[in-house]
Amino acid sequence: MQGLITLYQIIELLVSAFVMLIIIQFVIGLLFAFNVINPSNQFLQQVYQSINRLLDPILRPVRNLLPQTGAIDFSPLVVIIGAQILLIVMRGVINGAL
Repeated sequence: MQGLITLYQIIELLVSAFVMLIIIQFVIGLLFAFNVINPSNQFLQQVYQSINRLLDPILRPVRNLLPQTGAIDFSPLVVIIGAQILLIVMRGVINGAL
């Protein structure tokens, strides 16, 4: 049983890191879009591209499932909600097994 709790905590940590990366990606994208930060800033451009490369394999399948909404990308929101639902279900299964 302790193994299930440990597995849950690891998954919860990974979900938290994933959510933080999505928020960082969103903030940097906004700063670029509204010219608060110059898009030619090489450091932030590399950080932004690295985060995009990390998140793209997870977000791309969701983007393909969602209808086109123009400039607004709802895939990060859908993935965050899905991950939170997964955590809630896992917590319920673990609590039910105790």
